[in-house]
Amino acid sequence: MSKTQLTPKIARWALFLEDFNYEIVHRLGKQMKSQYQNQRRLLKKESTEWFVKDRENIREEAKKNILKIQGENRRNYNKKRKKADQCKVEDFVAIQQTQFGTGLKLRSKFFDPYEVVKVKLKDRYDVKKVGQYERPNITSTAADHMKMWGRIS
Repeated sequence: MSKTQLTPKIARWALFLEDFNYEIVHRLGKQMKSQYQNQRRLLKKESTEWFVKDRENIREEAKKNILKIQGENRRNYNKKRKKADQCKVEDFVAIQQTQFGTGLKLRSKFFDPYEVVKVKLKDRYDVKKVGQYERPNITSTAADHMKMWGRIS
């Protein structure tokens, strides 16, 4: 193949390579050894160590920020809360209606009366309905959704 048959770009490249003595050698599955290989390995190791250390610092900082925000949220939440009424077994209570839907605007806000059957941990109660009306027979509720039966008017 003569130089006139080549495209101009390849022809320029061929002319450029004529100035050098080069040899194409096939090496079976081995990468060419570099004099900078040890330096590259050290740099890679150092960058990995730096990344791990930096990641740990970022995690610690994020953990501190999360705890700080959780504390602020807890203070704001508890600011306007009152302590729950402590009920005993066989007390009568009214349960707040928590359902949403149409036609509930004019309904009463509480289902009443219910009797406390069991006192659970963390201000939770099992209650049973008293009387014959369409409400859940036995249910579980939290103290912040209950009021003592005598206090409702």
